[in-house]
Amino acid sequence: MNTYIVDRKNTKESYFVNDLIGVKVVLYGKKIGTVKDIIAKETDTLPVVTHLLITRPFGFPSLLIPWENVRVLNEREAVIRVDDMRSYEGDPDELSIRIADQVMDKKIIDTEGRDIDVIYDVRLVRVNSHLFVSDVDTSTIGLIRRLGFGWLINVLKMTPQFPKMISWKYIQHLSTPLGRFRGDVKLKVLKETLSEINPVDLADILEELDYRERAEIFEHLDTEQASKTLEKIDPKSQRELIAALKKDRIVQLLMFMTPSQAADIISVLPHAEAWTLLKLLEPRHVKKIKAIMDREEQDIANYATTKFIKYPPSMTVGEARAEYYRAAKDKKVVMYLYVVDETGKLVRVVDIKELLRARERKQLADIGTNRIISLKPKSTMRQALQLFERYDYRAIPVIDHMDKILGVIPYRDIKKLKHRFLE
Repeated sequence: MNTYIVDRKNTKESYFVNDLIGVKVVLYGKKIGTVKDIIAKETDTLPVVTHLLITRPFGFPSLLIPWENVRVLNEREAVIRVDDMRSYEGDPDELSIRIADQVMDKKIIDTEGRDIDVIYDVRLVRVNSHLFVSDVDTSTIGLIRRLGFGWLINVLKMTPQFPKMISWKYIQHLSTPLGRFRGDVKLKVLKETLSEINPVDLADILEELDYRERAEIFEHLDTEQASKTLEKIDPKSQRELIAALKKDRIVQLLMFMTPSQAADIISVLPHAEAWTLLKLLEPRHVKKIKAIMDREEQDIANYATTKFIKYPPSMTVGEARAEYYRAAKDKKVVMYLYVVDETGKLVRVVDIKELLRARERKQLADIGTNRIISLKPKSTMRQALQLFERYDYRAIPVIDHMDKILGVIPYRDIKKLKHRFLE
């Protein structure tokens, strides 16, 4: 049974460690100590918080309280529930990360040993009942929190500037056993690539949160970072996030995007909401967005090519190789072979690399795949783009209700169609 209870009056989905260190710890309405550190364990993705380390007055031993026993956590207090404090006395083991003690105030360096900056703070993100270490903060704002002047951030309405927030996904596992770890914190990437990685990481995290949590984190992002991140998250999360954001903030993000990127975002929204946003954008921008959206709803069959390589299932690999160079001369799609039976039904698709690796005596019916990802004649360009993005294919066949192949859509053609009129 999950014992974690959210403090509904002070619901907060992300935390900075500096805001939590030193807050009072309450057990059954009585203060018993203060938060000394946040304890986490490395996982395959992000470190997960496992305990709060509690320091107590009058020489009493420290308490190591499991995260599942923390009922409320905010910048004023941590409320815990335990039956016998004595059974929780002790210190973290050497495989645990003491965030404040072992991470903050450390230099962070890249793979070539070059300094990035100093870690002044660490951000935690709650996903359901778990709390994860998501980013390290090397910004001036992090330093302000570290010095104990966090209240100034809200007064001055300051927000962290990219790339000063660095995802933990790009931090190497700390050496174990940690003990009294005093080394530098190392990245998995070069300093120059920092500006390219954060939106994707944020998108992964945001997709795991509910709409209120996403909106709160989004409020801390600058326009460029927020815009890039919004593009990366899935359509369902995009709809929920846009519904939670203020209209002027959404308009700001859409105006920062290219018309093509903005069209992708607006197209996932309900019709009424989409047109409300379009009315708030600059007319020149709207004209381009609407043109893209209209084009993306056209039937994909209008853009299919019949210039592809088609072979019977009984043809051998050796025969197909010998025939390939002649067959490929006037074709637009040459990276796949489409295996078609006597009725015109598409039965298999063979990647050219599979053809080169297969044994010569094998028949085409025995290589490639019969699990065919395809489009229908009335599928839209948008649906085609979604399939290309999901499966990373270079071409997708168009088949009818009898599974007969009508044509093939090359990805490069769809990409050109999407942007050509903007040139």
